[in-house]
Amino acid sequence: MQDEVMLLTGGLKSLLPHVLRRMIRCNRLSISNTSGMAEGYKQANVVILHKSLADDFEKFCHANDGPLPLLYRSQPGDWNCPSLSSDSDIRTDCLQYRKYEHGACTGSLKSLKEYSEQLKDMVTFYLGCSFSFEKAVQKDGIPIRNVEQKCNVSMYKTSVPCYSISMFHCNLVVTMRPIPESKLGAAVLATSELKEAHGAPIHIGDPGLLGIQDLSKPDYGDPVHLHPGDIPVFWACGVTGVEAIINCRAPLAFTHSPGCMFITDVKNDNVRSSGGVPQVHCISQDPLHFSIVSEEAAQKIKVLETLIGIDPGERGIRHLQRQGELLGACLAMSHAGSVLITTGFPTHFMHQPPEENDGPPGALAIAAMLQALEKQVAIVTDQRAMDLNKKIIEEAVQLGILKKPIPLLSYQGESADSALMFLCENGNPGKPRFDHLVAIERAGMAADGNYYNARKVNIKHLVDPIDELFLAAQTIPGVTTTGEFYPGDLQQNKVLWQCVEEEENRWDRRLFSGVFFSSQCHTNGIHPQQQIY
Repeated sequence: MQDEVMLLTGGLKSLLPHVLRRMIRCNRLSISNTSGMAEGYKQANVVILHKSLADDFEKFCHANDGPLPLLYRSQPGDWNCPSLSSDSDIRTDCLQYRKYEHGACTGSLKSLKEYSEQLKDMVTFYLGCSFSFEKAVQKDGIPIRNVEQKCNVSMYKTSVPCYSISMFHCNLVVTMRPIPESKLGAAVLATSELKEAHGAPIHIGDPGLLGIQDLSKPDYGDPVHLHPGDIPVFWACGVTGVEAIINCRAPLAFTHSPGCMFITDVKNDNVRSSGGVPQVHCISQDPLHFSIVSEEAAQKIKVLETLIGIDPGERGIRHLQRQGELLGACLAMSHAGSVLITTGFPTHFMHQPPEENDGPPGALAIAAMLQALEKQVAIVTDQRAMDLNKKIIEEAVQLGILKKPIPLLSYQGESADSALMFLCENGNPGKPRFDHLVAIERAGMAADGNYYNARKVNIKHLVDPIDELFLAAQTIPGVTTTGEFYPGDLQQNKVLWQCVEEEENRWDRRLFSGVFFSSQCHTNGIHPQQQIY
């Protein structure tokens, strides 16, 4: 029998699902996980809980369908799943199960048959699994390191909260697969079509941005070794459902043991996405962070960048444009959760108010966009301009431009640590209040400590040192910055930005403007990227 098991184990990846389920049911497999088995077929996470909790858990799955794509929900007491398999019994067809009582794991089981009476009042949820996409990834020449290393995939708890439904709440759990940097785009393309296997990665790069401190210590599964040139790539994981079961503290619940999936008869090739072709772009080296954008959106942004480079006034600014920065700024902002915008450039220094007239509308336009994406947003401006900006914000709310008022702040820079105290809780760089800063039509300090307009007139008495916030942001891990302005705005200064030309169409509506984004990326507690498609 042992020789037979060893022989069969060598060809498990090519065996049909119903054969594998039968072998598991008869306890004829001495393996620890189902990664690499039944290549090309869907595998499923399993959650079994009392029927009184089933409706809320289904809502929880739909609210968090990235980690919990629902493949099938059984009726109470049903042990099979006709739409997923022809002859299955959920009591016996997983390699291993876990039993939970009041949120505590109280046992690992090979079979649930002894709980058949309790299961009559329980509902089984079958949830998509990333093991399902392994064949598609390998088909494109991308290695699956945990399969190579003959171990389970690495799974980690993150600091990213899921949407809560009733008593179900938890943070996201992810799987990590090391992918060669040259293969990142192919890995995203191969998996983005497979929505029921979690789809595209939710993060590529530094694990710290997800709140993961040590890749060598996974919360579930086994540590997987990265090869030189590999990048850690993270997908949403169905073990998120296990965390939800733990936190809901149900009197009795069962799950699969992480990595020991239910193998279905359904192939992956019937799942397709209608979205655009995804691309992967590096938006930060320290911390390392890649982002995803569709080919179509990237091309549109490239067209905008070309328009920005037009210099109808022949002011000699073309050399200041940095190719690709507009896309980088868009992607960096898409990851942000809390954005601080600053505006206010007193060009009309002999008048009251002295502000130029396109910065504040531009700030409100970006604020409205960020509100629509459900991001936190605030504006910081000069103390002397607080009343003006307050009235502008109030009118924007009345006109429906803004959903609600946004906080209006001022910054005076009274001490050496003022900027850090303003940007971070108690001045702690590990707890930033904002993860992206945007400057719109804003003056910066020149080398002599003064502020000048394009005519070289010193306007320091009208400008608060808000540029200090952008300098301080460079010292805070994970904070990005974007700048937008006319070439004259930062004349003779040595602060943060490269400037590019702004274009407006003949209806005087802003198309887009020059941008800069720093070499840093957003901070701990990653915010799911607003997909740019």
